[in-house]
Amino acid sequence: MLIKKREITTLSDNIRKAINGKNVDFRDNREGAFSILKNDINTLVNIKNEQMNSAQMERNMLTEYLEDITHQLKTPITSMMIMADLLDTAPPDKQAEFTGNIKIILARMDWLVNTLLKMARLDSGAVDFSMVTISAGELVKTAVQPLEILLDVKNQTVELLNDIDLVCDKRWTAEAIANVIKNASEYSPINSKIYVNSGINPIYRWISVTDSGKGIPKETYANLFKRFEYSQSENGYGIGLSLALSIVRSQNGDIEIDGGGKGKGATFIIKFFK
Repeated sequence: MLIKKREITTLSDNIRKAINGKNVDFRDNREGAFSILKNDINTLVNIKNEQMNSAQMERNMLTEYLEDITHQLKTPITSMMIMADLLDTAPPDKQAEFTGNIKIILARMDWLVNTLLKMARLDSGAVDFSMVTISAGELVKTAVQPLEILLDVKNQTVELLNDIDLVCDKRWTAEAIANVIKNASEYSPINSKIYVNSGINPIYRWISVTDSGKGIPKETYANLFKRFEYSQSENGYGIGLSLALSIVRSQNGDIEIDGGGKGKGATFIIKFFK
């Protein structure tokens, strides 16, 4: 098979254009070994471009997370520096107060950084989920453990209405449920109950969390899952629900909201599609 010099030159020029980032379609839809070579080069270039785009997206996402962390840490770091400067000259009772406040701030900063790093791993697809069959009751038991002090302070209880088996990653899903229950606690008054229910239908299995609050306006739904956009707690960062949504969506699921109102609390329904 003879290949004309002009065809070799054109192919070489197109390869240089592709190297410089230009979009080139090498295919000519003909038969023969030279056309097969062109198709293979076209496939290779497309794979390379996809990898470069993916790498750029990951760099952009990492930059965004680092900017979020930096922005959120500025205020607590400034507060700790001021209290640290006052420690030497402050009376003993104030020294104890400042030290206690610094410990609280450090704990919140640690939680914030760890949460954002988890979200970065989830969004980049770097988490391997171990899917198991586990009861809703077992998930709730695991989720409530880190919230026991918070619930005890407000004298709130979590009541499971129906217990079915779900198919999900136990550790990550329990963390998602914990964040949804924490949000329910923020909306619910003192001496109230938070209701957890679960069920199954032909499309998905689900577990829901219902608070005892006044409901959530529909126009605020979208902001509930945006980082740093919304939090009922004065000490909250507004990223708990965002993390929960990332965890659930990474397991082929979603979270639906029933805002309630008129004497009915809001319900967050976590769905795992079959």
